[in-house]
Amino acid sequence: MKWKGKRQSSNVEDRRGERGPRMGGRGINPLLLAPLLRFVFSKTGLIIIGILLLLGLVTGVNPLSFITGGGGSVSGSTTPYQGSAKETEMAAFSATILANTEDVWNGLIDNYREPTLVLYSGTVASACGRASSATGPFYCPGDEKLYLDTSFFDEMERRMNAPGDFAQAYVIAHEVGHHLQKLMGITDQVDRLRGQMSTAEFNKYSVRLELQADFLAGVWAHHSQEMTRMMEAGDLQEALNAAYAIGDDRLQKTQMGHVVPDSFTHGTSEQRMRWFKKGYDTGDLQQGDTFNANPL
Repeated sequence: MKWKGKRQSSNVEDRRGERGPRMGGRGINPLLLAPLLRFVFSKTGLIIIGILLLLGLVTGVNPLSFITGGGGSVSGSTTPYQGSAKETEMAAFSATILANTEDVWNGLIDNYREPTLVLYSGTVASACGRASSATGPFYCPGDEKLYLDTSFFDEMERRMNAPGDFAQAYVIAHEVGHHLQKLMGITDQVDRLRGQMSTAEFNKYSVRLELQADFLAGVWAHHSQEMTRMMEAGDLQEALNAAYAIGDDRLQKTQMGHVVPDSFTHGTSEQRMRWFKKGYDTGDLQQGDTFNANPL
């Protein structure tokens, strides 16, 4: 895959190396806590707090900084993350693929709202809750961000036998596909069904949602190739192999020795490969209605 030297997206947050959220500043002296609380709940204190909150809204400064004397920012480690050469390359690769998806979808969809890619290591906080590397790459519709620990690419190669840069590009494009579903209102429609039916019934809708994201990843690959010719011999097979590797049936067979179809949430290996290939072959968004496809 010929990706080096291409444009990298600016919609990237690098949170690698963060140890988790903490409040900056020196903090409050425990000896002053009791009198401070009495002041806070007094009439004068409430007025002053209201003024501080207003100042915070206007200036963007955390109101706690006026009390603690610190910045009051929520952050992890302030030291720039120093990754290995391979990690640095994977971060550059991810930003390049994201930029490519931006170019494709801006050309296909009016008023496309670009998502943000969050690179992290270990654990990360999102609007959808806290997640770890074991979660794998995911998209959070609550903040419209993609979350990726690039160590997952090593997992794909070592444990899933799904190596290759285009296999990794497929993973990113799949998560961008979920962003498209959010923009089109499909994600919200499916979420409203949660709790209205059994888990097994809802899983069927989840499968259709995931397969549509695979289809959208295929549409991206189709148009990306027309625009940039980044794909090389063997790249398409890498993506199909990755889709096969993360099919529910294959994963369950590997982990449990048997499959439980009612618990499928992403689709079988065959389904994932077929819907990605359909998107790649047609490049036509109108061909991706997985919710009315029968058979799936």
